[in-house]
Amino acid sequence: MIRLKSLTLRRGTKVLLDQAELTIHPGQKVGVVGANGAGKSSFFALLRGELHPDGGDLELPPRLVIGHVAQETPALPASALDYTLDGDTELRAIEAELAKVADDGVRHGELLGRLEAIDGYSAPARAAKLLAGLGFSEAEMRRPVSTFSGGWRMRLNLAQALMCRSDLLLLDEPTNHLDLETVVWLESWLRSYQGMLLVISHDRDFLDATIGAILHVDGGKLTLYTGDYADFEAQRAEKLSQQQQAFDKQQREIAHLESFITRFKAKASKAKQAQSRVKALERMERIAAAHVDTPFTFTFREPESSPNPLLKLEHGEAGYAPGQPLLRGLSLSLEKQARLGLLGVNGAGKSTLIKTLQGELQLLSGQRIEGKGLKIGYFAQHQLDHLRLDESPLWHLQKLDPQTREQEHRNFLGGFDFHGEMATGPVAPFSGGEKARLALALLIWQRPNLLLLDEPTNHLDIEMRAALTRALTDFDGALIVVSHDRHLLRATVDDFWLIEDGKVRPFDGDLDDYSRYSQEKRQESNRQDALAASGEAVDRKAQKRAEAEARQQLAAQRKPLEQQLAKVEKEMTPLGTEHASLSAALAEEGIYAPEQKQQLQDTLKREAEVKARLNELEERWLALHEALEALAGA
Repeated sequence: MIRLKSLTLRRGTKVLLDQAELTIHPGQKVGVVGANGAGKSSFFALLRGELHPDGGDLELPPRLVIGHVAQETPALPASALDYTLDGDTELRAIEAELAKVADDGVRHGELLGRLEAIDGYSAPARAAKLLAGLGFSEAEMRRPVSTFSGGWRMRLNLAQALMCRSDLLLLDEPTNHLDLETVVWLESWLRSYQGMLLVISHDRDFLDATIGAILHVDGGKLTLYTGDYADFEAQRAEKLSQQQQAFDKQQREIAHLESFITRFKAKASKAKQAQSRVKALERMERIAAAHVDTPFTFTFREPESSPNPLLKLEHGEAGYAPGQPLLRGLSLSLEKQARLGLLGVNGAGKSTLIKTLQGELQLLSGQRIEGKGLKIGYFAQHQLDHLRLDESPLWHLQKLDPQTREQEHRNFLGGFDFHGEMATGPVAPFSGGEKARLALALLIWQRPNLLLLDEPTNHLDIEMRAALTRALTDFDGALIVVSHDRHLLRATVDDFWLIEDGKVRPFDGDLDDYSRYSQEKRQESNRQDALAASGEAVDRKAQKRAEAEARQQLAAQRKPLEQQLAKVEKEMTPLGTEHASLSAALAEEGIYAPEQKQQLQDTLKREAEVKARLNELEERWLALHEALEALAGA
């Protein structure tokens, strides 16, 4: 159990938590929400012991193991698989000590028993399964960490956090660098996680799929609401309504007391009663007015023109190097009312298509034809780097449109919550979310008739995501979106294009259909990787021919595999019983007595032999099962 009692936490002069109270029970899964800067990440740092309370108490269970995602990934020569295994610190500690005590039979036996207890022998398989779920192929698992890009290194950090056998798992925006397929996989993994889970996320669909309570960080307080995000919104609205009613009632009481004091404080006959009311007023605990309004109020300005079609690609090939196209056969026509979401795994070419449509990336072959009056609004994360850090939001807007009055620019920026000094001060100290808001504001001001949005919600909090979703719903132009935010996609797009195997095609279905489709594809890919690892894979064309024959000869093909499987299982059964007996013997203190030295050595030797043979049989058993599953799915 985690418990905060009257806890106060400050960062500098800012009070993040003020007399906060909270209790989280074992196994509870909680989504942590609140405005940017409210103190969510600092709360996590407090739980990790990186920050200490300025007042009150934090009670954590003894020997609590906390898993969290590192923010930095060194450029290590270690493989992705080894880096993931490093997440299990106890496993690595046992392995390191085993290497040191090879000549100490007693300690060596104790460590082998501990390794068995923590299921250490299966750790590489579990790590590989995690990496496969996060989108890594068999070959990529063997690559050095230093060869991966920033986004993929963040996936490695996530894999390491999930590998940790933690009692408490802290995840801060875990979906930011994931594609939709991997987000769905992560949801499934987290649902089966047995420990306490605290996850900071602005993705309400992700929260609804993984948690059972919402922790709202607001005004220095921590308030726990049961249910999903929609339940939280309803409960909070009711609470704020009651707070507003209590505030209004108190204001009437205050006005009555102040009126009495004003009228009678000078009268001797009423002086005592007036003084009593002054003291009552001073002792009164003031109720704050409820605030429910979003700080964001903006809409897309109407496009100046709308050619139809807006943009066409004919017989196009797109990529970054001549002769090496990532996308082929691009023949697309964007109508002025098109509202499209792009689907596909990371690396399939979604961003490549967006850049090609925008004109940032030239076609390797074919034609890109613009409609007369085409005006593209393009948003991608790398565009944040083009902001002038030494200049203000107001300067950026005036540079775009020097003819418009300053007050109109200020009013517009206010809709994105840039007020006062924030509108006129430099961009340099802005957070990632604030820079993203500014980039969106600049895009919207330009009145585009075609919006190309590549992960527009990264770094945006839920309030800003909701405001952007409302604005996009009302946008009177064409829209193409790449996003793992399913709430945004469901609300703003009408159709989907799937990018797969270098082709772009319409996807006939909704996001739920695509989730099922992508998970089936991923399972098939993992199965092929497993077959390749066992030397049973064939090239795709040959495999298709073999599958056609296999449908006619399925029974004949299954029979020898099933016979081999039965033989393996028959040998595994007595070996498993013997291994359990040997492990139990090694767990007895008596076997480590000096007079039992020979028996200890014999037992250790036999235990190692049995374990090695069991490992061989288990690998064979898995390979046979995978082969049978492949036949069943043919």
